[in-house]
Amino acid sequence: MKESLDFIYKEQKELSTFGGIAALLGWDQMTHMPKMGAAERSEQGALISRLSHDKVISDNFWKHIQILLKNLDNLSEKDKAVVTRLVKDVEKSRKIPSDFVERMSRTTTLSYQSWEDARAKNDFKVFAPHLGKIINLEKEYCDYIKLPGPKYNTLLDDYEEGMTVDVLKKEFSFLKTNLVDILQKIMSSETYSKQEKIDIKVDKEKQKKLSQIIFEKMHLPNEKARIDVSTHPFTTSIGIDDVRITTNYDRDSPLFSFFSTIHEAGHALYELGMPGEEFKYTVISDSPSLGLHESQSRFWENNIARSMSFWKYFYSIFQNTSGYSYSNLDNWYKLINQVRPSLIRVEADELTYCLHVILRFELEVDLMDDKIKVDDLPQLWNEKMNDMFGIIPKNDVEGLLQDMHWSGGSIGYFPTYAIGSIYSSQIHKKISEVNANLETEIEQGNFQNILNWLRENIHKFGRLMTADEIIKNACGEGFNSKIFVDYLKNKYFSLYGV
Repeated sequence: MKESLDFIYKEQKELSTFGGIAALLGWDQMTHMPKMGAAERSEQGALISRLSHDKVISDNFWKHIQILLKNLDNLSEKDKAVVTRLVKDVEKSRKIPSDFVERMSRTTTLSYQSWEDARAKNDFKVFAPHLGKIINLEKEYCDYIKLPGPKYNTLLDDYEEGMTVDVLKKEFSFLKTNLVDILQKIMSSETYSKQEKIDIKVDKEKQKKLSQIIFEKMHLPNEKARIDVSTHPFTTSIGIDDVRITTNYDRDSPLFSFFSTIHEAGHALYELGMPGEEFKYTVISDSPSLGLHESQSRFWENNIARSMSFWKYFYSIFQNTSGYSYSNLDNWYKLINQVRPSLIRVEADELTYCLHVILRFELEVDLMDDKIKVDDLPQLWNEKMNDMFGIIPKNDVEGLLQDMHWSGGSIGYFPTYAIGSIYSSQIHKKISEVNANLETEIEQGNFQNILNWLRENIHKFGRLMTADEIIKNACGEGFNSKIFVDYLKNKYFSLYGV
């Protein structure tokens, strides 16, 4: 049995190392790689993906896992947790042929380049053939895994284990109805009719300084994390002590870089809080779902950084660093929290953000069910934007070319943003209940107790539990979109006098 334990831990460490290499290749591609490097990078990524997959599905690895599974009762709690998780992961991976993994990696690397080209040319047709290949590969993948129900269940399960289309359709239907209702009431208010458009100008160097300040205030150690620039902000973990985040300083609003830095810093804090020590280099030292991961970024971005308490602390810092002066704190708070239906998801206000996610979810489900085709997307996108927001994109960059996710084969990913927003409201509610001094601490720029609570109740579990189990354990109940809706009503009806 010791031989089998030694073997599975050695293999997991090597797989973790392969994962770090792949993450570094991806980070470089999206930050510093010359444009002409895409073809060769696709081969490099494909090789790493195939080598990793071959290692996961090897008969020898599976043999040792099966030996340990038969002796589960004789294992320590730590070993038992690792083996139990490995069985689920490896069993699924063994259904996927290595040549498929290689094809998917090569396709998505080239697809990302075509997405950037399509954005530069403002033409979805440049990207459409690549997206078509990805959709076909995703369908092929679903045929290998064969989870019950719609094909989309299989894709969703990779990002949010146990979640199904039926559950999300029910939750998103409730959420969509309420969000549209809240939005319509706000847009009918006198306050909304008089609100001014956000027009803030801050030069790039001052934006960078603000990003660095918030990076440090959130207790991200410079020796373990760094900020770079990419077209689309993201976070990736190269190793247990090496986390990279990106932002973008070229958007129309300098608030984009500020809030995207906070958002990505929330992801980075979670990555750095994963269970190390005995679980280092194992399948346990990871998030159980992207929804839970997203809850960490949305929590810091919205529940903390868009609160009045935060700006009582940070208002003067923002003014002094940016050189931008506004009338007063109350009006500034209203300005940064104003509701204004927008075309771009990552620039959306807190209220309408999840409508952008639901739009993508509906399109993805229909694509996988063969109800629509890739060529139908521009028209359908515009129709849904008009139905939900009352606005229509003028071009493809404002529309369905705005996100990089589809170019990376991340079909089934988008719902996790809404799931994370719901989880974040539940987490915020619980922290507010257990810490009577929460608002005072935030006003003083003291975020340590918040981080400590997240470390103790969310981060430290890694994949020892599912996301739903962690939320139930931390908040007293599982996935509950009603708490999110109540949070939005309390905040925005007050702001708009509804």
